[in-house]
Amino acid sequence: MKPVCLVIGAGAGIGGNVAKRFARDGYHACLCRRSDEEGLAKLVSEIETDGGEATGFILNAIEEGSIEERVTQIEKEIGPIEVAVFNLGAQIGDRNLQATSYKAFEMGWRLACFGLFRLASVVTPKMEERGKGTILVTSATAAVRGNKGQHSHAAAMGGRRMLCQSLNAEFGPKGIHVAHIIIDGAVDAPDTLGKMLGPERFQELRESKGMEHDGLMLPAKIADTYFHLAQQHRSAWSHEVDMRSFPIWLGGIIDSRSQDVRGEI
Repeated sequence: MKPVCLVIGAGAGIGGNVAKRFARDGYHACLCRRSDEEGLAKLVSEIETDGGEATGFILNAIEEGSIEERVTQIEKEIGPIEVAVFNLGAQIGDRNLQATSYKAFEMGWRLACFGLFRLASVVTPKMEERGKGTILVTSATAAVRGNKGQHSHAAAMGGRRMLCQSLNAEFGPKGIHVAHIIIDGAVDAPDTLGKMLGPERFQELRESKGMEHDGLMLPAKIADTYFHLAQQHRSAWSHEVDMRSFPIWLGGIIDSRSQDVRGEI
């Protein structure tokens, strides 16, 4: 039975590439995403074609019991979850305070912070029994620096960061490694950044700042860092990592310091 890498938020960007990276090194990748069964099946097929093992699940993380039931099922039917990747986005767009409804504000918190709390609550007891485990948490610039129009997102991501620190304080001594990973820049992902900008502006950005210019963060390269974090010896764990591309400023098309452009996933 292979160890499992669970990815909650497995789109074609960071999440899908992280799943591929772990599957390439012998993990059974369990990919969970909110929608797009066709896209999910494509990711699973790509992993299997590359010689890996993968299972895909449609998961609405907002629904009560959804995360808990999926973790229990995977542990019972597939294998032990040695690595859990929490990659859910919580971006509701650029809204001033009056345009941010109570419901929208709470939604950001439920996705970014409470969702991680639920995952940790169900997976840490199993990891603790085995004396080891890794929880990798994708985050954003908003976790350390708020900005106008980002009330919900900054509060949610800030909470996510503090929750990671609390989890580390409790579970680090029990052999569970929690890493908070700040994606401080724009990711070259057509299903997130591409949809936000539109195909023409996205291609313009890729040609002017991405590709060989290394101004856009490449999901496959980000995934290498995730894999490295999961392999670290416990005498030298990294608990927070801040990742950004070579030139952080993207020529006025997007300022990665003021907008979180990661999304799901």
